[in-house]
Amino acid sequence: MSVAIQRQDANYLYQQVINMVLNMAEQKVLLPGEKLPSLRVMANNLSVSIPTVKQAYQQLEAQGKIIAKEKSGYYLNHAQEKSLPKRTRMTTTPVVVNKQALIEQVYDGIHRKHAVPLGIANPIAVASTEDILAKLMRRAMKLAGSEMLNYGPMDGLDRLKKQIAHRYLDMGLGVDLSELVITNGAQEALAIALQSVTSAGDVVAIESPCYFGIIELIENLGLKAIEIPVCPDDGIWLDDLAKAISKHKIKACVFSTSISNPLGSFMPDDRREQLVDMLEERGIVLIEDDVYGDLHFTTQRGKPAQCFSKKGLVITCSSFSKTAAPSYRVGWLVAGQYTEKVKRIKRALSCSSSLMNQWVLADFLSSGEYDRHLRLVRKRLQENKLKMIAAVKQAFGEQVRVSMPQGGCVVWLDLGKNYDAALLFHAAMESGVSITPGTLFSASDKYKSCIRLSYGLPWTADVEKAIRVLSQLLPSARIL
Repeated sequence: MSVAIQRQDANYLYQQVINMVLNMAEQKVLLPGEKLPSLRVMANNLSVSIPTVKQAYQQLEAQGKIIAKEKSGYYLNHAQEKSLPKRTRMTTTPVVVNKQALIEQVYDGIHRKHAVPLGIANPIAVASTEDILAKLMRRAMKLAGSEMLNYGPMDGLDRLKKQIAHRYLDMGLGVDLSELVITNGAQEALAIALQSVTSAGDVVAIESPCYFGIIELIENLGLKAIEIPVCPDDGIWLDDLAKAISKHKIKACVFSTSISNPLGSFMPDDRREQLVDMLEERGIVLIEDDVYGDLHFTTQRGKPAQCFSKKGLVITCSSFSKTAAPSYRVGWLVAGQYTEKVKRIKRALSCSSSLMNQWVLADFLSSGEYDRHLRLVRKRLQENKLKMIAAVKQAFGEQVRVSMPQGGCVVWLDLGKNYDAALLFHAAMESGVSITPGTLFSASDKYKSCIRLSYGLPWTADVEKAIRVLSQLLPSARIL
């Protein structure tokens, strides 16, 4: 069917461009992996503006239909709908979480020496910050001397907080420094945020699948979890969230509002705005886990959910663990109206965060080196993602469903209902390969046939061999 731009059409012009590209893909005029016309060429061909075409391409990229390659252009994605993870059913009732035993086993496995670490999400391994941080550390010690060995301010070092605030301003969000609290990593930030707005027994909505650190926090705080399915393309299913809100008294939601873990889906800004409006209309607090926001593969970074808040019911949590140095354990909260309670809990938990590490990170950001580092990390992660998906498809065959992440450093595999990923996890550890079994990412024992693999490590022959080893071990995980 022929498609042309209709200026009298009620649809926006950019949506018509989207429809045209999708139609070309459906008719095999554009093939998977093939380069799309450049912004200028497409604009000239369709007699529309370059910004219109750019908006269309960005929406297609956010949906996982096309991918952008730095200094190269846009390409039709190889992933087909039938090969992506399926939509899961929403849990009908909140559940009490009991995951600590399995988490302890997995942590033991992923940190085991000499194992190929496909089970740990450590994206900066693709571009080490060792040299630049060592240089900045020496400079800081020379300038500040013994001051570096003292306790820092309870709520964080002002010079680091100012750098973080500048970055938020670039995203369109003005942050009051008094509402910005430095923490010991994002995990402490999330724990403080949950303790600030919930009490034992409260119901918290989480993503499904969800980062297992959040699930463990909910268990430790005596909360109940209700799981909201995540779309592989663009974040949680808002219709499922609306149903859960109508049936249950949900006190707070903990969602990865930009890049989710483990699916790597990207929630476009318009859907993020709908999410905030939906929750604030009902007085529900959103705790946004934004640790992977800077590791996007889309043309533009997603805006923090706080940008869309009208009632101040959003708490933002993030850290430098995935972008600069995991061992520095420097994270933060933008706490808004919950600032005073957040500070009291922070003081009771850990008094302060490492002054030395905060100082060095402040210099890292102000020097411009951090942004150059981020560009390199994103480039290498995107290259590794394509290599990982290709290697998985070759080793496991087309029957395995694989996510097409729009950022971050992990892929999500569904091996099929006849396989138990926990059995594969134990067999893999015996063979020197660490993976993360899918049940870890659910409060209610879903995803038994799924695994998470990391491509956030230098791509080597050992990595490719490890993927082949996993495929060879697959029969040992068969249950039917």
